[in-house]
Amino acid sequence: MSGFVKRILAFGLSVVLAGPTLSQELGALARFEKGAVQDRWGGSELRLEISQGVPWRLFMLSNPNRLVMDFREVQWGNADTAGLDNSDRIAGIRIGGYRPGWSRLVADLSEPLIVESAELVTDTSDGSATITVLLEPVDQASFDLTAGAPRDPRWDLPAAAIVNAVPSRDPDRVSVVLDPGHGGIDPGAERDGITEADLMLTFGLELQDVLRRAGGFDVRLTRDGDYFVSLEARVAAARNAGADVFISLHADALAEGEARGAAVYVLSDEASDAASAALAERHNRDDLLANVLMSLARLDNAPRSEALAKHMLDGIRNAVGRVHKRPLRSAGFSVLKAADIPSVLLEVGFLSTAEDLKNLSDPIWRQGMAAGIRDGLIAWRDEDRALAPLRRN
Repeated sequence: MSGFVKRILAFGLSVVLAGPTLSQELGALARFEKGAVQDRWGGSELRLEISQGVPWRLFMLSNPNRLVMDFREVQWGNADTAGLDNSDRIAGIRIGGYRPGWSRLVADLSEPLIVESAELVTDTSDGSATITVLLEPVDQASFDLTAGAPRDPRWDLPAAAIVNAVPSRDPDRVSVVLDPGHGGIDPGAERDGITEADLMLTFGLELQDVLRRAGGFDVRLTRDGDYFVSLEARVAAARNAGADVFISLHADALAEGEARGAAVYVLSDEASDAASAALAERHNRDDLLANVLMSLARLDNAPRSEALAKHMLDGIRNAVGRVHKRPLRSAGFSVLKAADIPSVLLEVGFLSTAEDLKNLSDPIWRQGMAAGIRDGLIAWRDEDRALAPLRRN
């Protein structure tokens, strides 16, 4: 290997494994302030200004050639990527979140470029930081030698302590995990510029507030922003939170026919009807939990999940006056396969139906829906506690 390639690889290793030494905690949230990409000195310079320093890394990928920069907790806001790029050597820039707590910038390269230098400099007066990356042209063979996604457990895997930790909590309170469906690269159903992912996140946050104000509930969301969360990660989030209840929130669109009103699904190996089977197939991945063992805990929790669904439907019917004509359904949704947690999937409405779309877009109607779910959860909680001694016996 030439000395030139060794220098580039050594630099890349130091960025990926060490990164800048910063005083900020990993949970700190930085804001993107401004940036620019310009042609300079026979190469290109990328400069980003953020409100504070954060852990970061960069690497190159080929087919097509691109520069990838990952950041811990950077909020891009309304950054103008078109205005950011003033370099003929950069074909385009994409930015956004790619997993909870992580942000990514991808610069598509018009020609092979490698990193000549990269640094983060922090302003001691206000804590803001500037990241400067200098790129220089090389031939494709040299670029290919430096390309490849790094493997570092500190970036690519969740910390074991986070995965295994179950928070202590008051046994008299009910722990509820709300799961706003879709997000990030998976927007879900779309109609008239409205996406299922955005709508269910809004409703999830509203429902969280309603339940917290009711008292007796500890409420968490599987996602609190527009980013992708895998189905297995959603189930894991409920387990890690020590959840008593898991509610997945959706507002699908039907390709054929029309459906109106809320419906609640419980887990079943066989779908209650063809439409339910089609929805489950669209939500699931074939390889996900394909070999899940149906534990004995599910024998206990299947009737608890069905009771939860019935109480929720009663609460919704009383609050908004209408539910689906066949409101209690079953299907093999992978997101419901937490054997030890009563779990339901709530179709709040259907974006493919004009009346439902109008309701779902109305914050007052959503407040009524949230109140109905709250009342159903309270009724289920009281009944479930009364039946607990019988289950133990």
